[in-house]
Amino acid sequence: MPLTKPKILAFAGSTRTDSFNKKLVKIAAAGARAAGAEVTLIDLRDIPMPLYDGDLEVQQGLCENVKKFRALLVEHDGLLISAPEYNSGISGVLKNAIDWASRPGPSETPLACFIGKVSVIMSASPGALGGLRGLVQVRSILSNIQVLVLPEQMAVPKADEAFNANGTLKDIKQQAAIEALGRRLAEILIKIK
Repeated sequence: MPLTKPKILAFAGSTRTDSFNKKLVKIAAAGARAAGAEVTLIDLRDIPMPLYDGDLEVQQGLCENVKKFRALLVEHDGLLISAPEYNSGISGVLKNAIDWASRPGPSETPLACFIGKVSVIMSASPGALGGLRGLVQVRSILSNIQVLVLPEQMAVPKADEAFNANGTLKDIKQQAAIEALGRRLAEILIKIK
């Protein structure tokens, strides 16, 4: 075990209170913790950011919540992201958070928050594909901003029927697979730390 535990930031690209993706990322976070990582679970609803606007950035700079989100990204080695699929693509909330965080702070290079991070992505959706089409876009975006996205991923279909009242998945194989995503990210980070 390394002297310091790897730090993982976990969040969903949804702000809905009863979001399937919030439930899903909690399961993966538990797997990462069990593997020895320190996990910080956040809700993007608690860090609201305006729609990205280059003029707003020039006039006002980075708002406090953007700075807060960027600081969280910088402090962590890895990312667990559960990304809902909206109309076959990435959610606006997730894309907006990425867009703001990609902006350089004072005396920083662009993408300073993302370069060198390792990520695992997952999705849950009421649809038959479980959000798989959106994950293709999330993987592409993260890869292009120099995040290493591990090949392991999971999409949980029929999410409106998939969860128990306590937030676990009814299908024990799915539950184990999502926990394994978090564990895999933690194991990789432990190896490279």
